[in-house]
Amino acid sequence: MANALENISGMEDLPLKEFGVMTVLYILYVFIVAYLIVLVASYLLRKLSERAGTHRITVTMIIPILKIIIYSGALYLSLTAVFQASDVSILAFSGLFGAAIGFGLKDVFADLIGGLIISFERPYQIGDKITFGGYYGEVVDIGLRATRLVTPDDNLVSVPNYFVFTRSSASANAGNTEMMVVIDLFIDPRSDAGLAMNILKDAVITSKYVYISKDRPYTVLFQDFPFYRRIRAKAYVNDLRSEFEFKSEVTRHAWIEYRRQGIMAPQFHGLIPEEATFEPGAEVEEEEETSRELL
Repeated sequence: MANALENISGMEDLPLKEFGVMTVLYILYVFIVAYLIVLVASYLLRKLSERAGTHRITVTMIIPILKIIIYSGALYLSLTAVFQASDVSILAFSGLFGAAIGFGLKDVFADLIGGLIISFERPYQIGDKITFGGYYGEVVDIGLRATRLVTPDDNLVSVPNYFVFTRSSASANAGNTEMMVVIDLFIDPRSDAGLAMNILKDAVITSKYVYISKDRPYTVLFQDFPFYRRIRAKAYVNDLRSEFEFKSEVTRHAWIEYRRQGIMAPQFHGLIPEEATFEPGAEVEEEEETSRELL
């Protein structure tokens, strides 16, 4: 590594300043202050985002950009404390030095570049519900090295940022506070599908969590399979954080009414061949009921 640095073009133009304990303490001081600024600014922005209403996610996306700016400034101050050079030389050296050590820390640098791409291209944002790296959850932080998700089971998962280059990600709300939620209910094939659809529709539109507008309609679908019927509702929740409360409320209200009307769950009296369950040709009917009425 030392030989690699010595061979970097332009190193001779960067004479070292007097390097001692005070210089080391200064560099530590710079990065500690930068960390504290990021910590306080992130806390204040998160508090502000809770009061921003529909702009909550937009406000929180300032956090990763702020981290990049502050830590870049800390790195610049550290370099100027060590080397006597012009601004242009410092920037040139930073790039060459990064390339030199990148061979040994390529994954770390891939994470840093991935964090930059995520921050500026925004395939997802802080506050989004996403599927990324095999995990589903709410994005709570986009760091310099990893994206952190909170799963439905309240597990904090760190996904390396370089996954953005190699794996697909799916955002359920794409920066909006409202989000589509899909609810599937399965009934016995002898049950009245039309009545079941109406009951599920009523459960959806009367929910306190639902959001219905011209651009956010709800939909109720029906599909008939050999051993069961599926009633599917698609509707937008007014706040993505209420996703599971919405699902639970609608499902509970629908099944209470299903039992009152004699609509039963599928009755399986033996093992079902796997081919029969998943055969594409098994789908024989689909009906759709869509409403764009405002509540």
